[in-house]
Formats: sequence, structure tokens, C-alpha cells
Amino acid sequence: MKILTALLFALLLMPRLANAQTATEAGEYVLHANAINSLELTPDVAIANGITRSASRGLLNIAIRKKRGDGSDVAVRAAVSADALSFSGQRQILSLREVTEGDAIYYLAEARVVEGETLTFEISARPQGDVSVLQTRFQKAFFAPLPK
Repeated sequence: MKILTALLFALLLMPRLANAQTATEAGEYVLHANAINSLELTPDVAIANGITRSASRGLLNIAIRKKRGDGSDVAVRAAVSADALSFSGQRQILSLREVTEGDAIYYLAEARVVEGETLTFEISARPQGDVSVLQTRFQKAFFAPLPK
């Protein structure tokens, strides 16, 4: 699991790629989200975490962080929902699962994708114990990674 946490955290912190990820702030919270083709995961990481590795599967990764006064932040639990919309208007209601490892908390969902398809992800999160709601949407085009 530590390999998955490191991979997903690195993906969240990568420099922004056009329409590939998003960070949305509301008050003292920041919602980070990105999506990748599940083939970008190694087979071992996918198997260990119950993720379907396929050119027809995208992986949505969401994390909510609470800013602290000293400039640091901490992971927080949240009630999170997400949908994926195709350009043709087809909506997928995504089934998110919470993953915790040490101090890391993130939410994963798989979406059906077609090669070259662009999905619009709509995400809503309410941090546990708070009334704040973070909402965002971003687009991601899905292409199978090139063979190495």
C-alpha cells in the first residue's frame, strides 16, 4: 500500500497539466483531484489495491487537506461524491472508496473510459465535522500509455 500512497500523492503534487488535475480551496480546506489511466499503475500495485488495470478504466484520486496556521496541512475525512460525464452526456455515478495509510486519506473511484475519450469529473466533498462544501469539476482525456 505504501507504493500506491506514494504514487497517488506524487500524482496529486505534479505540476498542473492542462485539464489533468485540480485543486480547489474553500476556507481552510483544499480538495485535490486527478485522474489517470489505470494502466499507469504497475500490476502489483493494482492487484494489491483491487484496482482494475485496463485501457478502458480510468482512476480518479481525491484528497482533502485542512490548512493549519503554521502553513502545513493535514489530511481529513470527508463525505465525497463524484460523477463522470462524457461529451455525449452519458453520466457515470462513481463509487468512491476511502483509503487510509498512516496519515494519508484519499478517495479512489474507477470510471469506464474509451480510448481518446475526455471525461468531465464533477466532485463534491464535505469535510467531516464541518459545513463547508468543496465542489470542483475538471476534464481528463484518456489514452493508453505508450509501451516502455
